[in-house]
Amino acid sequence: MELSGLHHVSILTGKAEDNYRFYTKMLGMRLVKKSVNQDDTTSYHLFYGDAKGNPGTELTFFDIPMLGRTHPGVSSISATSLRVSDTEALRFWKRRFEEKRVTHGEIIQRAGRKTLAFEDNEGTKVILVADNGEAGVEPGEPWETDEIPKQYGIVGLGPVTLTVADLKPTEKVLTSLMGFTHVGSYPSLVSGNLPDIEIYATGKGGTGAEVHIETRPDLPKERLGRGGVHHLAFRVPNEKEYDSWAERIRQARVPNSGKVDRHYFKALYFREPNGILFELSTDTPGFDVDEPMESLGERLSLPPFLETDREEIEAKLRPLDLS
Repeated sequence: MELSGLHHVSILTGKAEDNYRFYTKMLGMRLVKKSVNQDDTTSYHLFYGDAKGNPGTELTFFDIPMLGRTHPGVSSISATSLRVSDTEALRFWKRRFEEKRVTHGEIIQRAGRKTLAFEDNEGTKVILVADNGEAGVEPGEPWETDEIPKQYGIVGLGPVTLTVADLKPTEKVLTSLMGFTHVGSYPSLVSGNLPDIEIYATGKGGTGAEVHIETRPDLPKERLGRGGVHHLAFRVPNEKEYDSWAERIRQARVPNSGKVDRHYFKALYFREPNGILFELSTDTPGFDVDEPMESLGERLSLPPFLETDREEIEAKLRPLDLS
């Protein structure tokens, strides 16, 4: 039993149309699934990933119109990273952000890697990180667009940053329960005498398998809204190991959702002691279980247990202009 990396990150948006345009037109990611929030079928759930919708490459968004903004703080997933091939790709993105007036920083070093931070149109904190040949979890396959050459495309999820008031409880869950290893640290980028940011890795390690923990006892608790991250999912290779993880979580007496079948993957949810929502998700069966690979995301996909209610569900969904 070993978690093999990051599976997906799920975020809240207040307007799916603008979100779609930013992540597909600006960032060049592929819409690999257009579905509904299975816990509230009046809301869309959009999945963006690499060319094949590979696990470890997806950002997903729950569409909740009129949602208030996020107030940053602790007990949060405060930054998400996206992988690119090398430093030259970062230079391409910096030029593109300047041309398109996307809020961004400079290319700087984080945890020994070249990175470029930016924000989407709702203030979501995202960091591009250059692999530069580093060993670890394999990258996905970039989706080529007219404006973004394949060599500069996004190839997967990079390190995710958690911001907490107290490091120790979260660290214990990651290492003792989930099998992560402490692999290093780097100085806080915030001025003041703050603790280093600690790095934990799983599986093959590298950019696609790290969690970074920032300790900020000076901050209030986050108030989650649009642009905020709802949960972080980790990769379980197959259903056999998923069953073993469900039993491990049960034996540890960690309150959890129990097994949940999302059709595209099996899931299990629980909160670590600082209140951040984690998910364990299987790599299988994948997003092409109900759509051909060449037409992923082109129609509203519903899992079999919702398909019988398609007419009613579609009637309650607002029209969505993804043009």
